[in-house]
Amino acid sequence: MPRPEHPANGPDSPTLVRESGATESPWLGILARSAAAAGGLALVLAAAAAIATSPAAGLSVLLAAVLVMAFFGISLLIGHFTGRTNPSGALGLFIVTYAIKVVGFAAVLFLLGTPDWLDRTWFFAGALATVLAWQIAEVFAFSRLRTPLYGDAAPADGVPPSTRPPEGP
Repeated sequence: MPRPEHPANGPDSPTLVRESGATESPWLGILARSAAAAGGLALVLAAAAAIATSPAAGLSVLLAAVLVMAFFGISLLIGHFTGRTNPSGALGLFIVTYAIKVVGFAAVLFLLGTPDWLDRTWFFAGALATVLAWQIAEVFAFSRLRTPLYGDAAPADGVPPSTRPPEGP
């Protein structure tokens, strides 16, 4: 039973958990978390490749990681810059950007060719590991976003509806 000096609930309760608002511009936070996860895994894998095979294998892993991280990072940066001004148009821009990235990265890789030092097996392993780490971190970060479903206006008195005492008889 609550004591008067320690109320269990009510708008004046010091232990009452307040609701939080929407996450403001989440794209850079998602980019940072995804890049940290993918980059960390790539560094560990590159060290293992360098020790197990050769320094060129380690560089192959790092090259693959940089390419994957640049590919995915561009989308999140576009989301950051367009999401604030045109959130509903961001999806269309993501689709257009994806097509441009696929063609652009393929053209760059085709024009540069395969360097003689590149270890294809470690390059593939680095790219695959980086994609998996990036996607897992990105999904986890997206799952932690606070996105309102309805555009409820803030009440005039500043007290959120969930913390008001019940009205009625």
